[in-house]
Amino acid sequence: MIVSYQGGESFKISQGNLNLVMNPKAKTSADVTLFSQASSETSEKSGFVITGPGEYEVKDISIKGFLSEGTGKKINTIYMVGFEGMNLCFLGSLNNATLTDDILEQLENIDILFLPIDTLDPTSAYKLAVSLEPSLIVPMLYTGESLKKFLKEAGENSPSTESKLVIKKKDLEGKEGEIMVLTQE
Repeated sequence: MIVSYQGGESFKISQGNLNLVMNPKAKTSADVTLFSQASSETSEKSGFVITGPGEYEVKDISIKGFLSEGTGKKINTIYMVGFEGMNLCFLGSLNNATLTDDILEQLENIDILFLPIDTLDPTSAYKLAVSLEPSLIVPMLYTGESLKKFLKEAGENSPSTESKLVIKKKDLEGKEGEIMVLTQE
């Protein structure tokens, strides 16, 4: 699996010829496109588009969407994605770190957590990440200053930084809350 960061809260995740895009900034070609907040930025290249809560099964990808609160009191969808044997949790532009018990029950065994830093605050973001117990944390929606505060909160002086994350399930064995900062393509 290859994870590429496109800035803000936008990621492209690829495995072979299958592409999943989360909150694309531009009209990106994908088989499946997820939007955490309703958007009209789709095109014929967006593939199967998901814009809200529910359960979906598309091209060997299982997706569960959960209603939450986003920035500006807008509706935000948290996605739990089963892809290539890994559980990916995409929090979108979540702005309330207190999740309902129902949502927390569904967000188990997270391999990779895509965590917004600025829509929460660095301290709340870190506490939420720790409570979800992911193997790997990928920060998103951050400024240089907020990322620095988040890393300080996590006690992380020199996190891994990559332009792309190339990962398999076995690479996550033994990892607990490791932080990986992806640089924008």
